[in-house]
Amino acid sequence: MSQNDGKPHNPQADHTANRQRAIQREQDAHDAGQDSGEANSGAMQAGARTQPADMPAQHIEKPGHENELALRPRFEAPDYKGSGKLEGKSTLITGGDSGIGRAVAVLYGREGADVAIVYLNEHEDAEETRRCIEAEGRRCLLISGDVKDPAFCREAVARTVEAFGGLDVLVNNAAFQEHAETLEDITDERFDETLRTNVYGYFQMTRATLPHLKEGAAIVNTGSVTGLQGSPKLLDYSTTKGAIHAFTKALAQNLVSRGIRVNAVAPGPVWTPLNPADSPADKVAEFGKSTDMKRAAQPEELSPAYVFLASPVCSSYITGIVLPVTGSVGAI
Repeated sequence: MSQNDGKPHNPQADHTANRQRAIQREQDAHDAGQDSGEANSGAMQAGARTQPADMPAQHIEKPGHENELALRPRFEAPDYKGSGKLEGKSTLITGGDSGIGRAVAVLYGREGADVAIVYLNEHEDAEETRRCIEAEGRRCLLISGDVKDPAFCREAVARTVEAFGGLDVLVNNAAFQEHAETLEDITDERFDETLRTNVYGYFQMTRATLPHLKEGAAIVNTGSVTGLQGSPKLLDYSTTKGAIHAFTKALAQNLVSRGIRVNAVAPGPVWTPLNPADSPADKVAEFGKSTDMKRAAQPEELSPAYVFLASPVCSSYITGIVLPVTGSVGAI
């Protein structure tokens, strides 16, 4: 079932990964000696299986590899039974190698879709995602590159269309995040990296995709609770996520006459490589404990929302919404 796509070196992707690591090292220098918060207890469990409440005190290098995490994120959703909600669909997911993107890719495969995965250069994670999708009986295409590059976005879409014969669902999910204590700590270069990855990447990938989307197609964007409420240590990231929410609503209005739905999911704290590759280890140990549910989500708790918004049998009368999945009351 594997596509003959290989793992070519992409110079821009490697350059971006190195630049992101440099930003991380600069921030790490500011974080020495910070005290961790007091742990909370009594995490809420409301799902099909009990989820971890305590995160490991771990800090990893950007862009973040899922196979490096001491606590393996749960993405398999073993109690989720597919029923053909995306049967025969061609889908493309950016940032699909790990975290939420991987969990979404697996459920899309379980629901009958072929899946193209766009990722930076986390080849081992991407191969594991492909293995999981093929285990669901569907095809998977791996495409390494940088979503900041509009030419790469066009190439990724073209390769997907060539491999699968069309394109029905786009999930914009790739993101860059690095915390900062103050606005003065965010250089122009750093702000540019966050903005171009999180906003330009969505805009450019969507623009490349639109000529191939037909009536009944869907676009699902990954927003964030930080785009709804803000976050004092994620000033630039919160800004981009608020922009993604506005982009979602505006684009939904723009495309409604073409029969293309556009929606977003706004996750709260989710255990993925993004956060251990951002915060220092002591902060990671407290990750998610400030939510009303007093724990971070696992990726498999987010992925069904992406199935819902992509599937025409579930959400044909829904467009332009930002769906909060935050573990707290009153996210909007």
